[in-house]
Order: sequence, then structure tokens, then C-alpha cells
Amino acid sequence: MQYKGYTAKVEYSQEDREFVGRVLGIRDVIGFHGRSVEELEADYRDTMDFYLETCEKRGKTPDRPYSGKLNLRLPPEKHRALAQQAEASGQSINEMILAAIDVAYPEEASPSRNKDDDRKRRVVSRAR
Repeated sequence: MQYKGYTAKVEYSQEDREFVGRVLGIRDVIGFHGRSVEELEADYRDTMDFYLETCEKRGKTPDRPYSGKLNLRLPPEKHRALAQQAEASGQSINEMILAAIDVAYPEEASPSRNKDDDRKRRVVSRAR
């Protein structure tokens, strides 16, 4: 489920006989529930609106799901190989990693790609 840039995971609780959801990707714990899809969606929206309003009243910045920055640790020899492949293909390391992620997860492909993307994906595929 998506609302205001937040993503939630929903499961069915057989014990409670209702849907139970929680917001993913943030430190704060935000849960919601409903006996029907309509109740679940309404409670999700109400809960998120309450969370954001409460943060604003308290002067707290709400947790945001993912900053877009990723600190990646890898062995020096892989780092070197990646840097050399990126330089040889006229890309940055970041562009190489994004292209590899787009190949692995095409349904989540970055929307802000330029016309050279297909060429870059082919380079990543060959580099594997």
C-alpha cells in the first residue's frame, strides 16, 4: 500500500480476523488495521495523517522512507573492477550500480533514465 510517499505491508491476522498493516522503511513504528479493505485503507490514511500532523505539532521531522543514499561495502578487488569497468564504459560507479539494479529489478526501474540507458544495461550485462 502506498500513501504520501510511504509504503506499508499488510497481512491477515486469522486470530483477530482482520487485516493488519505496518509502515515500512522508517524507524518510527506505525501500525493500522481494518476488517475490510475499505476500513484498512481508511485507517492507513488516517493513521499516516495523524502521524504527520503530530510530527508537525511537535516540531519533529517525520521519518522519511529512504534517502536515496546507500553506503555499500565491498572487497577492494570488486571495487577496483567496478571502477575500471565504469571508467571504460564512460559511466560513474553510481550509474553502473543503478543500471545493474534496473536489470535485476526491471519493475522498479528508475524513471529518470536517459537515452543511453540501454547501452549501459548491455555493458552491465556483459560485465557480469
